Amino acid sequence: MPSQFAHGGELVARSLAAQGVSTLYTLCGGHVAPIYDGCLNHNIAVIDFRHEQAAAHAADAYARLTRNVGVALVTAGPGVTDAVTGVANAYQARSPMILLGGAAPLKTKGMGALQEMPQVEMFRTFTKASFTIERTEDIPEQMAEAYRHALSGRPGPVFVELPFDVLFNAIDAPEQMPARVVVDPVPPPVSAVQAMFDLLRAAERPLIIAGTQVYWDDAGEALRELTEATAMPVFTNGAGRGALSMAHPHCFKAARSKALRAADVVLLIGTPLDFRLKYGRDDWNPDSKLIQIENDAAELNHNRLAEVAVVADARLVLEALAEGLQGVRFEPWLAQVAEWERARNDKQAAWERLDDVPVNHFRFAAEVQRLVDENTIVIGDGGDIVSACAKVLTVTRAGQWLDPGPLGCLGVGAPFAIAAQHLYPERRVLIVSGDGSFGLNGFEFDTAVRFGLPIVAIVGNDAGWGQIRGPQVQMVGAERAIATSLAPTRYDKVVEALGGYGELVTMPGDIVPALERAFAVGKPACVNVMLDPGGMGKTGASSPYIV
Repeated sequence: MPSQFAHGGELVARSLAAQGVSTLYTLCGGHVAPIYDGCLNHNIAVIDFRHEQAAAHAADAYARLTRNVGVALVTAGPGVTDAVTGVANAYQARSPMILLGGAAPLKTKGMGALQEMPQVEMFRTFTKASFTIERTEDIPEQMAEAYRHALSGRPGPVFVELPFDVLFNAIDAPEQMPARVVVDPVPPPVSAVQAMFDLLRAAERPLIIAGTQVYWDDAGEALRELTEATAMPVFTNGAGRGALSMAHPHCFKAARSKALRAADVVLLIGTPLDFRLKYGRDDWNPDSKLIQIENDAAELNHNRLAEVAVVADARLVLEALAEGLQGVRFEPWLAQVAEWERARNDKQAAWERLDDVPVNHFRFAAEVQRLVDENTIVIGDGGDIVSACAKVLTVTRAGQWLDPGPLGCLGVGAPFAIAAQHLYPERRVLIVSGDGSFGLNGFEFDTAVRFGLPIVAIVGNDAGWGQIRGPQVQMVGAERAIATSLAPTRYDKVVEALGGYGELVTMPGDIVPALERAFAVGKPACVNVMLDPGGMGKTGASSPYIV
C-alpha cells in the first residue's frame, strides 16, 4: 500500500539512503534540483564542486574508500560531458561509481530542448551499464539495478539518465525501498584450487602479485596469512598497495622486475597484464607458469596464457591456499628477493639523501615519508613526482594510498582528498601533486575551504610537465621541446587566495617543518616545493611516457 506522495528526486534520495550512501557529489543544475531536496530529507550530505569532473572523481574516491557505490549528480548536456573523464577513470580503475545525469523532459525528446544530447549512447563504451529511467515509479528498482551492475563481478561505473519530468513528477511512493545490494563472494572451483596446489608445491620460486581485487575482496588478512605460512614474496599493485603492509618483511616493491625474470610460478590476483606488468611478456621468465585470479572473465588469458585461470573471490582463494600449502616453504627464494630489494634500496637511498637545490624528486619523497603514518591517507596526482614517491613511501594499510589507476588521469588530487577528508575527518589527508596536475582541479581548494576540510597538498614544482618533457628533450633537444614547459607558479598563493594556507619551500630541509605547519593550521593548505627540472634524469630513474 502507498505510504506518501513523493517526487522523483525524493525517490532517488531514498534509494541512496537504502544503499548506505552518505554523501552526494555534484555541481548544481535545474534539471536535477529535486534530488537535493530529497537528500535533505534523508541526511545525505551534498558537496558541490566547481567542475563536474571533480565531482565524478570524488564519487570514485568515495567508492574506493567505502567499498560501496559512490554517487555523483550532474545536470544535462555540458554537466554530463564534463564528468566523462571521471567516469572513464573509474572504469579503468574498477571503481563502482554511479553518475546520475539530468536530461531534457521525455515529452520533448528529440525536439531540441535545452542541453539535449545522446548521453546514454555516449557512456555505453566505458560503463558497465548506461540507461534512462523513463517512469518515476521505476526509480527504486532501477536504481537498485544500477547498484547491482556497479558492484557485481568486476566493479565499475554506471550512468543513469534522469529526465526532468521523471524527477519532478510526484507519485504515491512505495512503503519500502529495495534492500541494500550486497554481492556474494564467488568461490573458486575445487579443481582449480587443486591445480594451484600442484603448481605451487612443484615450484621453487613462486611470486604473488596482489592487485586491486585483493582490496575489493577485503583479502589483506588472508594474503598475510598465506605469505607468512609459505614465505612467498609479495608485490602489490594498484589498490592492492597496503593490503599487505609494505613494512612486512615479505612485501617488496623495488625488485619486481628481477623477481619476475626469475620466478617459475606467478600467482596474479586481480591485476591486469597491462603496461604496468609489461603485458606479461617483457621482464618475465618465458618458462614461468601463471595462476590468474580475476573478477573479470575478459581479463583471463589476456596477453599471456595462464595454466590456471579462474573468476573467483580473492579472499576465498588465498584462504584455501594457506590451508592447503601448510608445510610448503620458500625461504631461499624469499632471501634472494630480499637481497635484490636491499641492493636496489641502497642505490635509491643515495638519491634520497641528495641536498641539491632545487630539490631532487627522491629527496622530496624521503621528506614526505617522514610525515606519513598509519593515520595519513596519501593521494598521488602527477607524473614523475608520484613515480618517485611510490618508490619511497611505505604504505601500511589497505586504502591508505589512492592514485588515478591505469587510465593515468591527472587532476584527481583535490577531489579524492575532499572525499577522503569528509569520510574520515580524524585522519590526515595528503595530496602528493605535480605542478601540472595541480592546475587541472586546483580550484577545488575553494570547495575544501567552503566545507571546512583541511586537506594538504604538497606540490612538486619543476615548472613543467616533467614526465613528458624529460624524454622530449632527450629525443629532440631543449630548443625543440615545446608545449611541455610551465611557469614556476606560486600555487601556495593560489590556495591562500581561495581562503587556505600556503608556503613556498626551496630547501630540502624545510619540507617537513612546512608540512607540519600546514597540517597544524586546520584548514586547506598547499606546500609548494621547487624541484630540479632535471632531477629524475640525474638519478637514472626517469619514468618515460608509455605508449
